[in-house]
Amino acid sequence: MPLISSFFGVLIYMYKEINSPHKKPHIHAVFGGDRISVASDGEVLAGHLPRKQQKYVEAWVALREDEINAAWRALNEHDEVLKIRGLEG
Repeated sequence: MPLISSFFGVLIYMYKEINSPHKKPHIHAVFGGDRISVASDGEVLAGHLPRKQQKYVEAWVALREDEINAAWRALNEHDEVLKIRGLEG
């Protein structure tokens, strides 16, 4: 699962999903032992993070929606991993 971004201790992954149950562009965020899947439109698909980290992820997704969609297409159509800037800079 390629790491595409990180910020404030949150790791953001995206991976190619053949026959994904989510059926839409999304990311997987990990903080400690907690995980969450969030669609590029901000919908939480599964899981949860501590409140503060989940707010960071939701803000990042809102700011980077177009980049997440582009990364999803690149990965699923061309096996290309695109990195996306975090919240820190």
